[in-house]
Amino acid sequence: MAPLAPAKMKNSPKQQVSTRYRSDLDSKLSRTFRRSGSTVSRPRHKVEAAASHILGQQPKSDDETPFHGLSSDEDSSDEDEHENDSPEIPGIDIAKLPPVAKDDAEVKRRLEWARKNPNQERGVLYLARIPHGFYEDEMKAYFSQFGDVTRLRLSRNKKTGRSKHYAFIEFDSASVAQIVSETMDNYLLMGHILQCKVIPKNEVHPKLWVGSNRKWRDVPHDRIHRVKHNRARAEDQQQRIERRLVKKQLARQAKIDAAGIEYAIGLAGYADTS
Repeated sequence: MAPLAPAKMKNSPKQQVSTRYRSDLDSKLSRTFRRSGSTVSRPRHKVEAAASHILGQQPKSDDETPFHGLSSDEDSSDEDEHENDSPEIPGIDIAKLPPVAKDDAEVKRRLEWARKNPNQERGVLYLARIPHGFYEDEMKAYFSQFGDVTRLRLSRNKKTGRSKHYAFIEFDSASVAQIVSETMDNYLLMGHILQCKVIPKNEVHPKLWVGSNRKWRDVPHDRIHRVKHNRARAEDQQQRIERRLVKKQLARQAKIDAAGIEYAIGLAGYADTS
C-alpha cells in the first residue's frame, strides 16, 4: 500500500509543538512591546524581525541599505561587586552584525529632511538597558549611521570599570536626536529592550560630559595596592604600625590564656622594640 501524500497526513507531534511554540511566541512578543501599561503599536515587519531572530532565522529588510542592528541570544544583567573581577566582555564587531530594519524608509526620509534643514541646537539622548559588549566604540559606530555623534559617555563603575548599562549621546542636531529617540526606543538589542529618551536642554547637567570621548583603560588595582603597601614610611609611621601589631598580639595571647590553652606566642610573634 502506497504511503499517504504529505498533504493528507495529520500534523506530527513535532509540528504541533512547533505551532504551539509559535503561538506562545506571538503572545510573548505582544507582551514585550508594552510601555507604561499601554500597548505600543508596532509595524508587522518589526514583530517578524524579532520573531525571526528568536527562531534563529535571518531577519528581513525592506531597503537595499538597511540600518544595522544587533541581535543575540545572550542575556546580560547587572553584576555584583564580587563578579566584577572577571575580564570585561569584548566589544561587538559592528561589521559582522546582521541587518535588522526598523522603519528604514521612513527613518531615512526623516534623516534626509533633517540634513537639508539643519538645526543649530544639539540634541542629547539618554540610553538605558545597554547590554555588555556594547561599549563606547560600538555605540559611536552604530549611532553614527543616523548623524554626527559629537559626544558620548558610557557610565562605568569607578572601581571596576564595568558598564552601568546606561549612557548619554549628543548629536550635532536636535532633530536627528529626536528621530533616533523615536527609532531606538523599545528596540530589542541582545535580549535587552533599549530605553532611548531625549533630555531637554534645560535639564542637561553642566558636568554631564565629564569623562566623555575617552577610551577606558583597565585600572591595575593589584599593582596600585602593591606599590602602596611597599612604600617607604617615616619613622613615626613605622613605630605606630609596630605598636598596633604588638597590641593585637597581646590581645590574641589573652584570648588563648582565657581559653585554657597552654601556648605562648613568644618568639613566633612580634617583639616590642619601644
